[in-house]
Amino acid sequence: MEKLYVSADIEGVCGIADWKETEIGEAQGAYFRTEMTREVAVACEAAVGRGVTDILVKDAHGSGRSIDPSALPRQARILRSWTRDPFVMMAGLDRSFGGVFFVGYHSAAGTDGNPLAHTMNGNNVAVRINGELASEFLINSYIAGHVGVPVLMLAGDAALCATAASVNPNIRTVAVSEGNGNASVSIHPALAQERIAAAASEALSADPKDMMVRMPPSFKVSIYFKQHWLANRGSYYPGASRPSAHEVAFESKDWAAVLAFLFFVL
Repeated sequence: MEKLYVSADIEGVCGIADWKETEIGEAQGAYFRTEMTREVAVACEAAVGRGVTDILVKDAHGSGRSIDPSALPRQARILRSWTRDPFVMMAGLDRSFGGVFFVGYHSAAGTDGNPLAHTMNGNNVAVRINGELASEFLINSYIAGHVGVPVLMLAGDAALCATAASVNPNIRTVAVSEGNGNASVSIHPALAQERIAAAASEALSADPKDMMVRMPPSFKVSIYFKQHWLANRGSYYPGASRPSAHEVAFESKDWAAVLAFLFFVL
């Protein structure tokens, strides 16, 4: 494999437990931006060790400016800030990549596996795809499947990692923390980095065909908003419906159409 894509978030990195720790303007966030950087760096270094020569890292948290590029190997390019297209956290991904790593990912809105569980933003309490609570990992795995790129590895909280088998049981996972109410129990960060590196190396030694994402034949999507007026606004999207005061729904057999709906409504 020559090209690898890495999408990185922060709410699923080792040790994180509070929203202030995710913010670029908060002193508490400095440590966790470093941890995010380290977890991405070890995954990239493992990939280089397996012969990958071109890595595109998408800094996919908040401002898109959390990772320290100087800490990454020379083979890594980094996409910072936001392209403002429907791929969002997967911007820049195309068929030329041999695989995808997800690092620092977290549980979905409507679940309790992470005190920072959410899906894309804090405006909703649940996003469902075909009845299943949808995480950013699920949405972005479907983007990879839509493009035709296998998902090789996921690192994040334990509850999210447990869902990876429903996408493809061959995806390598690394659970670095486990939610407990509004708290989180994490392994040591050095151990987390060691396990991420090992999983990355193992994933790249496997047959990528075994880690292609199974795409559903059709998609029924619903977003349940905290504020009813957001559902009212979203219901004006072409083809959308409003099943209840707080909910907007959309159906399509085309994942690209679903992505456009999520981009403009979610």
